[in-house]
Amino acid sequence: MAAAPLPTGPAGTPEPPVAPSPRAAARRPRVVVERGIVRYDALRTDRWKANGTVKVSGELVVGSGDVTGTLSVGGALSAGTFRSRGTLEVEGAVRVRELLSSRGDLRCATTVRAGDLSLHGTASFGGPVTVDRTCALRGTLHAPAVAAGILEFDGSVSIPGEVCARNVLAEFRHRSMLGSVLARQVRLRGRVPNLMDKAFFHLDPATVGRIEADSVELESVDVAFVRAKEIVLGRQAHVTALEGTVVRHHPSSSVGPRSKSPPPYGLRR
Repeated sequence: MAAAPLPTGPAGTPEPPVAPSPRAAARRPRVVVERGIVRYDALRTDRWKANGTVKVSGELVVGSGDVTGTLSVGGALSAGTFRSRGTLEVEGAVRVRELLSSRGDLRCATTVRAGDLSLHGTASFGGPVTVDRTCALRGTLHAPAVAAGILEFDGSVSIPGEVCARNVLAEFRHRSMLGSVLARQVRLRGRVPNLMDKAFFHLDPATVGRIEADSVELESVDVAFVRAKEIVLGRQAHVTALEGTVVRHHPSSSVGPRSKSPPPYGLRR
């Protein structure tokens, strides 16, 4: 049977092929490796590795991404796994099915969801953070709220909203603040001042508004209210009010309201 004739234009010449849609045009080969300064309107690929400065004005969708340098995404970021070493800025929502790893500076304007989250450096989130399994931080974190299976903090944390997890384990190196903590096991340890710190420096303890858990262990942390079955008060821990059993307490810990008097004249400038 004869083939169907090609469509023709007014002059009888074959019409040019239809241009692909912008979304189809943004699709790259299965593996993309590039260096230097690169810019995309949008990018969709299976595997992407970049080293340099990259700007994606729209959506970034990758199976696995590995970026070293600076990456700016104007839309949403979706990936199976994503690793960043340097600076990563995302204006849209972030969704990573498995591991999202950042070493350096991470700034996300809205919500973040990941299977696992590993942060080394500085991380700032404009929306709540949800992690299905483990959220581990070493550095500085700012977020309105965090929910995860296990939370491990080592550094400075500012979360004015709710922290919700099975286990919350934190080592506060600098001034930190948590709004409320809901978990099974909570262990919060701040920096205990030594004699030099007490004489020459003013170290504000980590502060928490409310903790509700099965077991709570505190050290050099100031908490307004604690409700738990078992409570351990370590060195320099202070709780304004509590419901539960204090199973162990350090002589330097305290329970109840307290007031701070200004230091004697001459001890602090």
